Amino acid sequence: MRRRDSSLVMALGLVAVLAACSDSTSDAQGRPRPLNPTLVAAGQEIFRFNTFGNEVFWTDTARLHEVIASSVSPATALSVGLKVDANALPQAVKDAIVAGQVDLQDPATTVTLLKLNAVVGVRGTVATVGGQDRLVRVGITCALCHSSVDNSFAPGIGKRQDGWANTDLNVGAIVALSPAIPDGLKAIMRSWGPGKYDPRINEDGKNTPIVIPPAYGLHGVAKETYTAEGPVSYWNAYVAVTQMHGRGTFRDARLGIDVKADPDLVTALLPALAEYQFSLEAPRAPGGVDAPMVSRGEAVFRGQGRCAACHMPDRQFTDIGTGALHEPSETGMDPAYAARTSTKRYRTTPLRGLWQHAPYFHDGTAATLDAVVTHYDSTLHLGLSAQQRADLVAYLKTL
Repeated sequence: MRRRDSSLVMALGLVAVLAACSDSTSDAQGRPRPLNPTLVAAGQEIFRFNTFGNEVFWTDTARLHEVIASSVSPATALSVGLKVDANALPQAVKDAIVAGQVDLQDPATTVTLLKLNAVVGVRGTVATVGGQDRLVRVGITCALCHSSVDNSFAPGIGKRQDGWANTDLNVGAIVALSPAIPDGLKAIMRSWGPGKYDPRINEDGKNTPIVIPPAYGLHGVAKETYTAEGPVSYWNAYVAVTQMHGRGTFRDARLGIDVKADPDLVTALLPALAEYQFSLEAPRAPGGVDAPMVSRGEAVFRGQGRCAACHMPDRQFTDIGTGALHEPSETGMDPAYAARTSTKRYRTTPLRGLWQHAPYFHDGTAATLDAVVTHYDSTLHLGLSAQQRADLVAYLKTL
């Protein structure tokens, strides 16, 4: 088994899981298969609330329960992108917040929120000691990075939006709070900023953080990760075991990783988790579009823009189902992250819910869809006019 330095291990990551089961989500013609509603329901519970036993790391090794209880107030938690599920709050608590009767600067209030299971993606075990609530265990779930809220109650507090990448989440800053993380690594992690995470640093020691991707719109898409190393289940297993520090099994000879756990608290949950993720549809684009611009933009997408050659409309706007992978040089992408993976290439990203999850590209180097179009216009020498670029952006916002 490959030796892993536990002090270098960190937070969460993306989508997916299965393992021994097939992750096929479409038939031979690329049409999405029907989903199993029983698995979907079980998968929602896993996605939102299952820690895979990772309290062993986040509590016993990282000691984050001590940090939270002593110095993480609700105001601090919200400032680093943590979200609160308003549906988990009793009405009396909501009323007290509105009336200003809840101290959002007090870490004890955070412990109360954890006791209510209201902090999205964070599970806390709270014991009553001497009449006071005490946080004794803490773990994380898939929802930490791959869920947001609609802010319907207050900024950072609202109804869950599973599958939405939490682009406000400063994973590095949160994990760097742990007293078990070396100072040099803390500095690196704090440099990532909101919405980014490096899911390889504890394996190879390099640093090329990537954008936390959405976990919606994946049904019918093969090999959903940025570099197509495996299906959604492969990545879920990788993240659950090597990043979230769940007690499970993950093996990939290509990367020299062989992690085993007994009991394995991950593998049996992967089919249901994947099924729930496949059930998450991309959010509908806002209304009020300029129909003529969108129509012209679609013509550019399919024609001079050459977008449809790789972002194939009949294959969920990707070509990965055809087996295609792309050298970074083909599309002007930074090769650094791909070089750290087993494929050394990037897959064509499916274009679903684009209006919602800026920034773009695996490394977030395109802040807007206009920047995306400008990049490809230059890199691929498309010769698009300003109007064609604007039309194309209008069309992309509807996908």
